[in-house]
Order: sequence, then structure tokens, then C-alpha cells
Amino acid sequence: MSVVHPTAIVDPGASVAPDATVGPYCLVGPGVEIGSGVELVAHVVVSGRTKIGAGTKIYPFASIGFPPQDLKYKGEPSRLIIGNNVVIREHVTMNPGTSGGGMETRVGDHCLFMVGAHVAHDCRIGDHVIFVNNATVAGHVSIGDWAILGGLSAVHQFVRIGRHAMIGGMSGVENDVIPYGSVMGNRAHLASLNIVGLKRREFSRETIHDLRKAYRLIFAQEGTIVERLDDVAELFSKNEAVMEIVNFIKADSSRAICQPLLEDAA
Repeated sequence: MSVVHPTAIVDPGASVAPDATVGPYCLVGPGVEIGSGVELVAHVVVSGRTKIGAGTKIYPFASIGFPPQDLKYKGEPSRLIIGNNVVIREHVTMNPGTSGGGMETRVGDHCLFMVGAHVAHDCRIGDHVIFVNNATVAGHVSIGDWAILGGLSAVHQFVRIGRHAMIGGMSGVENDVIPYGSVMGNRAHLASLNIVGLKRREFSRETIHDLRKAYRLIFAQEGTIVERLDDVAELFSKNEAVMEIVNFIKADSSRAICQPLLEDAA
């Protein structure tokens, strides 16, 4: 039998796993699904068609699954799906999707959302992603596995952030960030590769060496971006990490690619 504190209110239409814990003064609305081992510590409010995966822990004053901050939203029955073993700290907000974005916001497994982070409607967040305090993403943002968003950073709607990317603290990200890239600045520019992250993830020295060479070639000043990408694809066709960057840049997107400053690219 799930442990529900006497001061908590759980709607009869909610589904709560037998081993879940709903702490003091929590509110759980109809249609919410709370998975095995989930813990709502206290003062957590969960609404809408929200599904919380096994082992996830949500701290006080988080607001999960309430209508998106989108004036086009008209009450459609969209969803918020949160993965397994996610940690959601105090004052985090997450919104469901809209009809203009596939009707679903999705958060992967093993993510950490620190105090005050915000995930807007129709976002796709990968696994092992970290949002540092007050990091925020607008609607329709896509974030790859192992990416880290620094404190007080903000990401423009429809931006893509590749796997293993690092967003510096207090950065404003208006353009797509390549996989393994590191960006920083008020209007963020591509500063380098996320070498520290690559080493922590135990990428081989050979892979990192190839990534460095490919990075310099892709963002060189000679030729067109199409020509440079073709050259890199030919030189590093067997390097999955390099080809991930190439394919990311070639993919359709409504945003431009975040570029280095001229002196950084030289």
C-alpha cells in the first residue's frame, strides 16, 4: 500500500504505485500516474496527464504538469512524461505539450533538475541531462543525452542541443549547439569542445583527437560550410562522434548553428 501523508490530497482518478510515497501537503490530480518507488517529499503539486517514472524523487514546491505558458494552448489533453530515477529539486516547473508540438513533453531517465529549473511545453530532454539552478528552456527545445545547462542559462524555443554539450552559466542560447560543444556568453557563442565532459565520459584519446581536428576544419574560414562538412565526413567517416556532429549540422532545423567567435575559430 502506498504511503500517503494525512495532509496530502490524492484524487481518486490518480494512479499511485503501491510502494510510492506522497508526503505532507502534496496535491495529486486526476489522470496523474505515479510509478514504483516515486517519492513526493512535501508540498509537491502534480496535475494533468502526467506520468512519473519509477524511482523519481520530487522536492518541495515543484509544480509539475500544469498548463503550458503558451497563449495558443486551448486545454487539449496533452501529456508530460518524466522518466525513471529523475531528481527534481525545489521550485522546478515542467509543462505538458501542445497541439502545435506533438502533444507531449518528455524527460528522460537519470536527469537532475536543480532549484528553479523550467522545462516548457513540447520539449524533449534526453537521459542523464543536468539543469543547474534556474536553467530554463522555452518550448519545443530538444536536448541530447548527458548535456549540462549551467546556472541561470536560458534556451530559445526550437533550439537543439546535442549530446554531451555544455551550456555555460548565464548564457542565452539562441542557436543550435553541436554535440560535444561548449557554449558561453550573453548571446552564446561556441567556445570549444566539451573536453572535460568527454574525458569524464571516458571517450578515447583517439576519438577526442579526431574531434579536435574535425572541429577546427568545420569552423575554419576557408570554403563553404557544405564543402567543409563534406571534407570532414570523408576524413572521419569511421568516427561515430565526428559523424554525429556532421549529421547534426546537416539536419533540418529552424535555428542556425551556434558559431565560434572569429578569433576562436582561427
